[in-house]
Order: sequence, then C-alpha cells, then structure tokens
Amino acid sequence: MKALVLERKDELSLRNFAVEEKLGPRDVRIALRTVGVCGSDVHYYTHGAIGPFVVKEPMILGHEAAGEVIEVGSAITEFKAGDRVCMEPGIPDPTSKATRLGKYNLDPAVRFWATPPVHGVLRPTVVHPADFTFKLPDHVSFAEGAMVEPLAVGVHAATKARVQPGDLAVVIGAGPIGMVTVLAALAAGCSRVIVSDIHEPKLALARKLGPVLPVNVRSQKLTEVVKRESDGWGADLIFECSGYAPAMAEMFDLVCPGGTVALVGIPLEPFAYDVSKAQVKEVSVENIFRYAHVYPRAVAMLASGKIDVKPLITDRFAFDDSVEAFDFAKAMPPASVKVQIEMPA
Repeated sequence: MKALVLERKDELSLRNFAVEEKLGPRDVRIALRTVGVCGSDVHYYTHGAIGPFVVKEPMILGHEAAGEVIEVGSAITEFKAGDRVCMEPGIPDPTSKATRLGKYNLDPAVRFWATPPVHGVLRPTVVHPADFTFKLPDHVSFAEGAMVEPLAVGVHAATKARVQPGDLAVVIGAGPIGMVTVLAALAAGCSRVIVSDIHEPKLALARKLGPVLPVNVRSQKLTEVVKRESDGWGADLIFECSGYAPAMAEMFDLVCPGGTVALVGIPLEPFAYDVSKAQVKEVSVENIFRYAHVYPRAVAMLASGKIDVKPLITDRFAFDDSVEAFDFAKAMPPASVKVQIEMPA
C-alpha cells in the first residue's frame, strides 16, 4: 500500500510499503479518511528519536486519525461496514498490571502508532482492535474525529487536575496541546483561562475559544497578570503545556496556595524544579502522559457542541502532498495550529 514512510532522520518518502495485517475476531479494518500531523511525528522526522524511542528502520508516520469501517472480525457486533470512527492509537497488553489497574496508558508494553517500531496510519487502511475504536456521530466530521486524539490529552489533564466549577486556570503554551487543554478546562467548568505564548496569532485564536485572556510574555509578565486577575491569590490550576524550561520555572509562582499544577508538555531536557516553592503552598503536582478512559467523553463533547475543535484545524494537505505537509509543519508559521492530511476516499 502507498504510505508516508520515514526512511531515516530528515528523509520522508511517499511510496509503496508492504504491511501485513490479519483481521482478528475482535478487530475492525478501517479506511483512513483524515490524519493529523502531531509534534511527535515531526520530531521523529527532524531528530530520528524521542527519548528511548529511536527510528532504526523505515516507519510509517501518523497517529491522530479518523476513518470508515470497511470490514469487521467474526466476533464483532457493535460495528459494521460504513461506520464512521476515530481510533485510540495506543494498544496496551490486556494482561499487564497497569491495564488491570485501569492505568493502561502507563503500560510499558503499549503499542502506540508511529512510535518505533510500530507503524502509524498515513496509509490507506489499518486493522485495529474494536475496543479502541469509537463511533462518530454523522454530524461530526472526520477532521474533528482526528482531533479527538490531541483533545484526549487535554481532557485527561483537566480530569487529573480535578477542575472545579468557577476555577481560574492558566495554560502555558498556545500550541495544539495548549489549545485543546483550554477547551477541556472550560468544558470542565473553569470560569476563565489565562493563556500565555509568544506568538500573537495563536493568542488571537485562543481569545476566540471562550472566556480566555491571552498574555504575550514578550511584552507582559505572566505573574503580574495572574496576580491582578486573582486579586493577589494566584490561579487555582496551572496547565504547563509548553515543555519549555524557562516557562516551567515560574509555574509555582503562578499557582495559589493549595492549587494544582499539571505537567502536560514534556520537556526535552531536565529542568529546575523548585520543591520548596511547591511545598510552602502545598501545591499538588499532576503528571500527564497521554490519556486513559477519556475517548468516549471527548467524542461526546464534540457531538454535543460543548467543545468545538474546528477553529484549531488551520491547514489541510492532500495525501499526495504529505511530504510537503511535514515540511510545512516543521517550520510552522505562528498563525498555524493543527495540520491535517486528507486521505483519498
């Protein structure tokens, strides 16, 4: 099948690539319709590795996806050909302790699309377990369905941070994950969200997402804005989505006593963590890694209109232009948030 293949660091090709996938009793075969370009896909392209995951052989990219069921396994009753679906890309070992404890995102043996050596889905079809496949209502587009994967990160972060109605939140970083975290925090009950970034076009888009106060940290001090907006108390919740060490360094200055910091963005290098600042405020720190048990809720919020991800989809490319799409994404202009690739029907 024709696929977007990462041959090695800095080299992509759109070519025929043999993938053998048998349909098991509890599997579905899906024709891909829309696939998002994630920062991790781009990082594998530009660096050839993320932490211990190193691209050693040609690998198909892509893990944010939606499509149409074209075949079902012999034991499947809940899906049929023609169903529109999105797919959770991480498949854990069902017998692992992490899975049995309900923490399947932490299973060391999880097989995650486009994470070496597992192939991704920038290709015509994929076989996937029905248990990690979710129906999309007819009024939810494939493009929106492909946004469920990044949205799930934000929903998981809001869930672990235990958002309370009326909370004031700060989201550091207005990239794709920062934006979906804004949406998830508002949907969970935050009265206002302060968003910080250095790119004015992204902040302008964030302003349109709801009761959002954008802060350009090139010209404003985030600590002063938070102090002003909270009457000197601090924000109830801090969602650190940048993974940028200098931004992370002030997160305990922003949070109120007894508040919560959720570490969502993954820094490329270790950063200074001021334990004493967290201790004197008794700050709760939550670490976010992907998501678990949130896909159905994310789909439900899209279906109800509680969350609208359409403004975040800023750039679209045809599958035949996939290499161009990745070159665009690695030098993303400030006005762009999410790049998607539309697969041929």
